[in-house]
Amino acid sequence: MNSSSSDVNQSSSPFCLLGLECSLALNTCMLEVAVILFLTILIISGNLVVIFVFHCAPLLQQHTTSHFIQTMAYADLLVGVSCLVPSLSLLHLLKGLNEELTCKGFGYLVSVLKSVSMASLACISVDRYIAITRPLSYATLVTPCRLRVCIGLIWLYSALIFLPSFFGWGKPGYHGDIFRWCATSWQTSPGFSTFIVALLYAPAALTVCFTYGSIFRICRQHTREINQRHARFSPQDCDRGERGEGCPDKHYAMVLFRITSVFYVLWMPYIFYFLLESAGLYRHMVASFLTTWLAISNSFCNCLIYSLSNSMFRKTLGHLFQPLCSPCPGLQCCIEGKKGPAPPNALPAPVCDV
Repeated sequence: MNSSSSDVNQSSSPFCLLGLECSLALNTCMLEVAVILFLTILIISGNLVVIFVFHCAPLLQQHTTSHFIQTMAYADLLVGVSCLVPSLSLLHLLKGLNEELTCKGFGYLVSVLKSVSMASLACISVDRYIAITRPLSYATLVTPCRLRVCIGLIWLYSALIFLPSFFGWGKPGYHGDIFRWCATSWQTSPGFSTFIVALLYAPAALTVCFTYGSIFRICRQHTREINQRHARFSPQDCDRGERGEGCPDKHYAMVLFRITSVFYVLWMPYIFYFLLESAGLYRHMVASFLTTWLAISNSFCNCLIYSLSNSMFRKTLGHLFQPLCSPCPGLQCCIEGKKGPAPPNALPAPVCDV
């Protein structure tokens, strides 16, 4: 009787990873709910804006990397949508679900989606490396068909690499640890953790380091050669504008490098804790929660950094929302930066500021 009553109390009491701010009135973990709901709203809204801007601005799709960025945006959007599961579960709005199956499904789905983002960042760096090292043959090497195949392989590879964890070999991460079964019964495996690091984390990180290191070295070399040529033949024309034209793709590479750097900065604490916990060296529920949701917050940081770093994206976003603040002859004129012909018998409309 005592054991059964304790089991009932344990199942009815909320399972709080942080162990703080447990509301007895609501019977839920308020701090975990606040963090997860806040990140969920940011991730969904931010990536919806990115997808909407790319859909309405074909000029942003001139670069092949925009397809990978859109892939990341869709994957991050699905991360935000999937985060509704732990949020609603903590609020006791998803009753009657199989906790083990829900925990495994949520952990597997988030791991696959974040793997898509990591692989996309690696493919972006390879694409920029090919564009700078082989500019003449770039159009023949990177074709739309190969691009679609590459994106399809990214999704397939990400789905397959975490599939063994769904059938009992190891644990892909701590995303589902807000469920009691996930945190207490689903243990990590040193073999599976090594498998993930060897086939995903390490190759992606080494690829990014090699490609961006080579890109910046080539751009620096081209800039130095152009500056020397200007100084030798026309020193009076060697102003700051011409000095900055040594490598036209350098600025765009810097934007992508910032996104990649923030991704790994936010994910490194999670990866380190994942390795330490898998090796049995350190285990703490608060650390697992903080590192996991710090890594998941990258799904919002991607779109934030891209919007702040890309001037064309900012202009397009401003043009799309400009009709909400001031009347304009039409949305298309705002996007193109033109006033456009006014309909007959219409009042004069203000010119769109571009």
